[in-house]
Amino acid sequence: MNLTEVILEDGKVVHSIEDITIGAFEMPGGSFPIAEKTPLDLTVENTGKKVLRLRGKMDCTVLIPCDRCLTDVPVRLPLDFEREADMKLSDEERTEALDESVFLHGYNLNVDELVCGEALLVWPMKVLCREDCKGLCPVCGQNLNLKTCDCDRTDLDPRMAKIRDIFKNFKEV
Repeated sequence: MNLTEVILEDGKVVHSIEDITIGAFEMPGGSFPIAEKTPLDLTVENTGKKVLRLRGKMDCTVLIPCDRCLTDVPVRLPLDFEREADMKLSDEERTEALDESVFLHGYNLNVDELVCGEALLVWPMKVLCREDCKGLCPVCGQNLNLKTCDCDRTDLDPRMAKIRDIFKNFKEV
């Protein structure tokens, strides 16, 4: 979205509905597909001296793996934000000032990058498919919500391993 007309006139307000083109949020932890999304309802206002106020609203549902069993869980991320951007700063000055406006490139607004940044702010710390999720078997990897396995999952203190070996040998005799 080009912001030139808004920047040139103090008090100018532009409202638009922007389609988000990304299909997944790409993060260091993986790629998280967007299952549903609404268009971004965006208002850009020049508050004076080339400072812009960005207000936006949208909803999206993202598939995030359960922290215990890794099953994809649809998680609704409601985005409702308001940000300011100082357009007097160059891209290099924004970087030096640790400004988070990576979604601005000159006088162009990258709405996909704006939405990605806002999604990070509301991203859940923990996702569970259900409160009583049993997780995965640490031995064979079986999803214990679907079926059980016969693996020995007793977690003993490693200092007791020798004693356990003695009992194993005793049973064999």
